[in-house]
Amino acid sequence: MKKTILSLLCLLVAICDSNAQCTYKNQAFSGYEGISYNLYFNWQFVWVKAGTASMVTQPFVYNGKKAFRTSLTTKSSKRVDKYFMMRDTIMAYFSPELTPLYYRKGAREGKRYYVDEVWYSYPNGKCKTTLKHLHSDGTRDRQEYTYNTCVSDMINSFQRIRNLDPSNWKVGHTENISIAGGSELAKARIVYKGKKTIKGDNGVKYQCLILTYNELDDKKYKEIVRFYVTDDKRHIPVRLDLNLKFGSAKAFLSSIKGQ
Repeated sequence: MKKTILSLLCLLVAICDSNAQCTYKNQAFSGYEGISYNLYFNWQFVWVKAGTASMVTQPFVYNGKKAFRTSLTTKSSKRVDKYFMMRDTIMAYFSPELTPLYYRKGAREGKRYYVDEVWYSYPNGKCKTTLKHLHSDGTRDRQEYTYNTCVSDMINSFQRIRNLDPSNWKVGHTENISIAGGSELAKARIVYKGKKTIKGDNGVKYQCLILTYNELDDKKYKEIVRFYVTDDKRHIPVRLDLNLKFGSAKAFLSSIKGQ
């Protein structure tokens, strides 16, 4: 199956730390935050604008308690739709302390449409996930897994990464992640690559940290996404370079609203 931008950014489930309650200190955002991006694909050695993406985080109420909701959407341009249509929407709910609560991805990728959902609960100090998948043919799957460690979706994991303190990091610093799509875990890592000034599509230049997301494949780590995030407490992603099975893609920040 081809991996789209959202598939790469929002892998189904990721183990983030050893605390089954999954609490985390949040300093990156406190209210509404809206970030928009322009998407570009490398089409026969030429970079062409392929669509847009947006990530919105805002306070919410989930099951009667204070929470945050982050939604991430992508939309391919009419030009790209002729070859491969993308209409993806992902939502993740989590507590003010970044404890994951619910995740949903609805994706139309080419002729394929599917929905992934994850519900989280924390019985007896453990992390229980209930996963449901709606296939293109209308059939449904349901699985349940219980872990002794903290499990979260990738949107939640990304918000946690934004709250890391890199002030003492040196080039090559690594944060290990275990990806869990079921009973077995796969290995991944975030690697710090230094700093660079990046110009967004809004014309603003940002001093950025360079982070790479790498997956273990055939006993070797392969770079999947390279993030350029602002060198401040908010760590806003300004640019993303993606290595896709069908080519390369880039996303550049076009606007920021809120906070």
